[in-house]
Amino acid sequence: MDEFESIRRYWLPLGEPPCDGLVRGIGDDCSELSIPPGQNLLQSIDTLVSGTHFPADIHPVDLGWRAMAVSASDLAACGAKPWNVLLALTLPTPDQSWLAGFARGLGESSRLYGLPVVGGDTTRGPLTITLQVQGLCPPGQSLTRSGARPGDLICVSGTLGDAGEALRWLGSPGSSAAAVSAVCQRFLRPTPRLSLGMALRQKATACIDVSDGLLADLGHILAASQVGANLDLAALPLSQPLKTLAGTRALELGLTAGDDYELCFTWPERAGNPDQLCRDGIPISVIGVIESQPGVRFSNPPDGWEAPKNLGYQHFTA
Repeated sequence: MDEFESIRRYWLPLGEPPCDGLVRGIGDDCSELSIPPGQNLLQSIDTLVSGTHFPADIHPVDLGWRAMAVSASDLAACGAKPWNVLLALTLPTPDQSWLAGFARGLGESSRLYGLPVVGGDTTRGPLTITLQVQGLCPPGQSLTRSGARPGDLICVSGTLGDAGEALRWLGSPGSSAAAVSAVCQRFLRPTPRLSLGMALRQKATACIDVSDGLLADLGHILAASQVGANLDLAALPLSQPLKTLAGTRALELGLTAGDDYELCFTWPERAGNPDQLCRDGIPISVIGVIESQPGVRFSNPPDGWEAPKNLGYQHFTA
């Protein structure tokens, strides 16, 4: 099967239903879209490399789902409504079984999150997946990292650390424990908090998705906003499966492990209880407060606890 047959068989169906404003989709050198009136275009691009961002033996259906979900999470962090996506796929071989599974997972998440594929490219080489997502937001309403102010509450959605613990268990033969299944599902099928992101427009003062670890990603907000933070360690939302599997390591995973794709945002205290933002049954936890003094401080540490030296994942560092 050649490149063009793979496009016809696997990628053309992912353009349905088409997004609003689509003039031309897959089949020309460029896709062409008309941006709806009264909307700004938000774009983000993510590259996932086998062995770096996902295990080489991950099931292709899960990989397709995960690739779309982690890319959509950037739209959630900016409060954007999903619009469409471009796909660039590099494959060692055109394995039809693998392609069918990957296209199935990608298509399921594409339809769920409202991100039809409008174009892309397929090449030969080491397995690499690049998705460029595009979203829409009214002018002046997108979320950024730079608006946090002293006194703002620091909030996160869902729970943290599960996907980091999953890396110990993915591919483990014979493991059928419910806790293992729960954390592995958080890695394989992350959920971008798109409805929450849109609900935070003109309310949250800053926002980011937790992809590299809470401390690392909150650090981006602190740097962009030129503020500091005090985190209440007793308030960090850790799931029971994580506590069961990780024990005393659970807190460090909650602070430093990536791949959870929850939203971390700052909320002006005068705006009331952020629980009002709960979407799809996903809880919101207040885990700290923004302070004027730079740096991060910790409240209510457990006995004998030491602050982690590793603040989260970074490319090109040991």
